[in-house]
Amino acid sequence: MKNKGFTTRLVHADRILNKPQDGSVHSPTSNSVLFEFEDVNDLVAVFQGKKIGHVYSRSSSSSNAALQNMLADIEGGVAAVTFATGMAAISSMLLALLKKDDHIIVSQFLFGNTSSLMVTLQSLGIQVSYVDTTNINLITQELKENTRMVFTETIANPVTQVADLQAIGEFCETNKLLFIIDNTMTPGYIFDAKAVKASLTVTSLTKYIAGHGNVLGGAVVDTGFYDWSAYPNIFDLYRVGDPATWGMTQIRKKGLRDLGATLSPHSAQQISVGLETLALRLQRTCQNALRLATYLHGHSKVANVYYPGLADHPQHYIARELFNGNYGGVFSMDLSPGLDIHKFLNSLKTVVIATHLGDTRTLCLPVASTIFYENGAEQRAQMGINENMIRFSVGIEDIDDIVADFEQAFTKI
Repeated sequence: MKNKGFTTRLVHADRILNKPQDGSVHSPTSNSVLFEFEDVNDLVAVFQGKKIGHVYSRSSSSSNAALQNMLADIEGGVAAVTFATGMAAISSMLLALLKKDDHIIVSQFLFGNTSSLMVTLQSLGIQVSYVDTTNINLITQELKENTRMVFTETIANPVTQVADLQAIGEFCETNKLLFIIDNTMTPGYIFDAKAVKASLTVTSLTKYIAGHGNVLGGAVVDTGFYDWSAYPNIFDLYRVGDPATWGMTQIRKKGLRDLGATLSPHSAQQISVGLETLALRLQRTCQNALRLATYLHGHSKVANVYYPGLADHPQHYIARELFNGNYGGVFSMDLSPGLDIHKFLNSLKTVVIATHLGDTRTLCLPVASTIFYENGAEQRAQMGINENMIRFSVGIEDIDDIVADFEQAFTKI
């Protein structure tokens, strides 16, 4: 399948990688919590990681294994672990890999919930440095003896800053740091994490991967790039066999198993089906987002538009290199001073007011008063979030209908 096109691989991934029984083209949903073994020695071998198998569905099941195989394949990775939500994936991964007095470097533009998690990590004795990850010089200045990783998103939400991923990858390789990328905004069709030497990617499957706003999920993928024998926090119990497996073994054991944020088999099957049309949906979404952002750019009632596809975006040329001419489906804008953003949003008829992104529908919300409300005005200002900012997640509708919806809403303010 490696020589096939991206969508061809996705459409046929389940039947080829997982080989469902009875000629099925989709892996069935397995609802069994327990798994029987005819020989107790096999149970012991699976329990100790000496054989592949399932012992309890909190840790693994055939439904989740099927999805994990597909996710690892599209990222070109060696393994994946799925979780109940994207935040479960991030928190389980970090808690599994970090310990008290470790230091991590993270983007100062992290999404609100992820930023909130960093505060929790600090309360547990983990040191966190918040840095503008568009500037590699600021990152290198934060390196300490106890630094373990750099964590950033590809495109920040909602101001769309693009991290200097290539430079960060080189920095992490030189210093033997984990380089962890949240690529929710830019799944495998848009962005190749291995090309920038990422160690792990973390993704909210709820968004573009599943794509239809009807299921929650998250995943961590090991790209195979990082040498886990260089990571000091691997438990002795997991330092057995091939070092390439150590990191994901610890994430499975200390993250998924111990914290218990298991993706349900039914959700795994839904996500697997949604995955098949990922490229088709992203193509349309990126085209629509660029058209809409271009239309709004320079509009008399719009002060600013934040979208990497626009030539005056501060990281436009970095984004063009990283994302192969696709700039994602999310952008934000500031209405001109004095205009009522609530009245504008309430005037939209086709665009949906909702707290989500990566959907087939175009969605919107006021940023400062909702998803970044808890951050406070000072931190919002540091992140580049204006008080009258509106975020849009562009869908796959006919773009003329969305533009017309904006036009009629503008007449109301």
